Amino acid sequence: MRFISGFRWILAAMATLLMADSSKAQSSFTRLGNAGTESFDEGWLFKRYGLQSDGSRLEEPQQAEATTFNDQDWQRLSLPHDWAITGPFRIDLAGETGKLPWKGIGWYRKHFKIPATDAGKKIFVDFDGAMAYAEIWLNGHYVGTWPYGYTSFRMDLTPYILLGKENILAVKLNTEKWDSRWYPGAGIYRHVWLVKTGPVHVDHWGTYITTPEVTPQTAVVKMAVTVSNETGKSVKALLQTDIYEAGAGNTLKKKVATVQNKNIELAGAGSKMNVAVTIPNPRIWSIETPSRYVAVTTVLVNGRKTDTYYSTFGIRTIEFTARNGFLLNGKRVAIQGVCNHHDLGALGAAMNTSALRRQLVLLKEMGANAIRTSHNPPAPELLALADEMGFLVWDEAFDAWKHGKKKNDYNKLYDDWHEKDLVALVHRDRNHPSVVIWSIGNEVMDQRDVAMTKELAGIMRREDPTRPVSNGYNDPDGGRSSGAVQGLDLMGVNYFFEQQAKWDADPRYANMPTMGSETSSCVSSRGEYFFGTNRRNCQISSYDLDHPGWGCTPDEQFRTNAKFPHLLGEFVWTGFDYLGEPTPYGSDETNLLNFRNDPSKRAELEKALEELQRNKPPSRSSYFGIIDLAGFPKDRFYLYQSHWRPNHPMAHILPHWNWQERIDSLVPVYVYTSGDEAELFLNGKSLGRKKKQAGKDFRLVWDQVRYKPGALKVVVYKNGKYWATDAVQTTGDAVKLSLSNHVKKITGNDLAFITVRVEDADNHMVPRSHPKIRFRIEGPGEIVATDNGDATSFESFQSTEKSAYNGMVLVIVKAKKGAKGSIRIKAEADGLTAGQASVLID
Repeated sequence: MRFISGFRWILAAMATLLMADSSKAQSSFTRLGNAGTESFDEGWLFKRYGLQSDGSRLEEPQQAEATTFNDQDWQRLSLPHDWAITGPFRIDLAGETGKLPWKGIGWYRKHFKIPATDAGKKIFVDFDGAMAYAEIWLNGHYVGTWPYGYTSFRMDLTPYILLGKENILAVKLNTEKWDSRWYPGAGIYRHVWLVKTGPVHVDHWGTYITTPEVTPQTAVVKMAVTVSNETGKSVKALLQTDIYEAGAGNTLKKKVATVQNKNIELAGAGSKMNVAVTIPNPRIWSIETPSRYVAVTTVLVNGRKTDTYYSTFGIRTIEFTARNGFLLNGKRVAIQGVCNHHDLGALGAAMNTSALRRQLVLLKEMGANAIRTSHNPPAPELLALADEMGFLVWDEAFDAWKHGKKKNDYNKLYDDWHEKDLVALVHRDRNHPSVVIWSIGNEVMDQRDVAMTKELAGIMRREDPTRPVSNGYNDPDGGRSSGAVQGLDLMGVNYFFEQQAKWDADPRYANMPTMGSETSSCVSSRGEYFFGTNRRNCQISSYDLDHPGWGCTPDEQFRTNAKFPHLLGEFVWTGFDYLGEPTPYGSDETNLLNFRNDPSKRAELEKALEELQRNKPPSRSSYFGIIDLAGFPKDRFYLYQSHWRPNHPMAHILPHWNWQERIDSLVPVYVYTSGDEAELFLNGKSLGRKKKQAGKDFRLVWDQVRYKPGALKVVVYKNGKYWATDAVQTTGDAVKLSLSNHVKKITGNDLAFITVRVEDADNHMVPRSHPKIRFRIEGPGEIVATDNGDATSFESFQSTEKSAYNGMVLVIVKAKKGAKGSIRIKAEADGLTAGQASVLID
């Protein structure tokens, strides 16, 4: 099944193709879209009404949108803002949404001026995301609403704007009307933008770029541009698009082509022009070389520029096949993906690009090449980073359709909003080369519904026929037997692969590509190792053998992928721990849906859930992550790295080697390595050499090691030659704190993530150490948050004191607005030598 271009192009009267000059026109732009865009994040006022963080209630006042309303006592803040992440954590709240008080009614107001010189312009406000049920007023006039908290949307302020005078924009959000299976955040948690254009301008998300013909020598780039004329009369315009090679971030480099449409008759809104251009010697977008281009589209009326619009894109081809897997630019690529929820750990749902980049760098180091946006439209920044860093993206719309999993989830919006939300998702994201799959849902209750599946898939194909449409099935037998899957292009299976041979033999699906849209669901706690049991004290052993009943170990999924090599790959649940869903210590009844067709397992889980509801475990975040909530890799990170990066020499031993209470008792030792053979040594004595069986073994196990203090070392070989080594040792007592930065310099809204380790005199991290650490900052900076990766910690993320968890803790800092110079972060704990780190502010 080839997804390159299915759009019927009627080429506009394309005037001239002007050969590009060779000059490197260096410039930059603020944001994709209309050039007249500025950040609207600063200077907001906020007040929380309805449910309060302590469980009490504050009734909202009348007419909080009015210009005369007194907002003098409201909190002053900058966006993005998640009002719930400050907590406090409460044992009485649901673990599935992070035990945080996220339900409430939030009002935001912003006082601003538009200069009189902007007379005649169109004025818009763009929200990248607002949770949830957003209602917008300007100067007391109702502007509009968008209820789905994950959708980006635009509001037209022009009819009510006051030029040269104070304007008041009011936004009401209501999460009391929204139910979620994970922590959704609350508030205007993504960026907001003020957009000014001429009355003749490119529409919101008004460009659609495809690359239907690609060879190493040439690439045909086709672009549909939708232009609105809001002058009230017909005008003639010139549309010019200049194509540049893209630099890092939002920068332009060498111009490679120019194309014009002349004398275009624009009668009103929504006029569409189609243009095409051939680019010689194109720079192809791939995972290894994620080359991008920027199309700069200018609208001129009577020789005067009325709008400029920026669109990034990549030149690449994609093809999904039932037998040969996924082809990117004609080359087979195994999808090595992770599912991620949208929160950023201790930062909550509030978007920060540097925090997101840190996550992607870690995933890249592990060997991941793909991300599934589970289970909602992502922040725009994720796709921009995926384009730039070389990730594939499964772009997902919904967790529910007409019949919900929760009383007030998307089922309340479906009838009136499903088409609007799908169109918004596709129009916003369809120029991104990283996006290779559209997904209409995840484990929805309606997954057997043929008509609904076909309608949703049809909407996405209508808006973009160049990518396959899929769905994540936890009832794959039901979806196939009902025929609903026939409405899709690609089958996404969540966990249940034991039927794969039967599915492959079904003639209805002989040409249906299949992949693991969710796999494994292995659970673990960083640095915890238990013997004779996997679970203790609401933690889970990091031997990486535990999983809920619907899941499996990573190794078992690797074996499944090897057994069925035509599968496209997998998206592991999950890349990072996230707030909420602390399975197996959470009482989320929607977990029962994974056993809708297995009464015995369903009954077993119901009993376990009842027990959890009585005991109220303290877990507030998940255990699924390969990387913990603080961004510290668990052991599983190295298991995936060993498999996903086979040419990267590496070895990793677990567990740690501080077991004074187990002298002469058995301590199983595992080695994760990209090599194929290894020899283990304890205090210099060989404990034997072990070899992997290809396609069957993904870890090497010495399960009869009797603990003695000292040093445990592994030497790894590949194809009979030395490959890598690793060692762990019994440490001394904790004597000091050591700090390290993930970056040396920050700028603007960047954050610095500083890792603190509890160490002995020989600089070894001391496992099972949990001192309370106090943080101080000197210089023009602020401590934003702290975390330790412990899913049971109820310490506030905003606290400047944090207990280490198994030897580690994280502190996140930022520069004060407009500051220059450097900041110093100091960490202190009773009985330990203090540590410090510096960050330069550029």
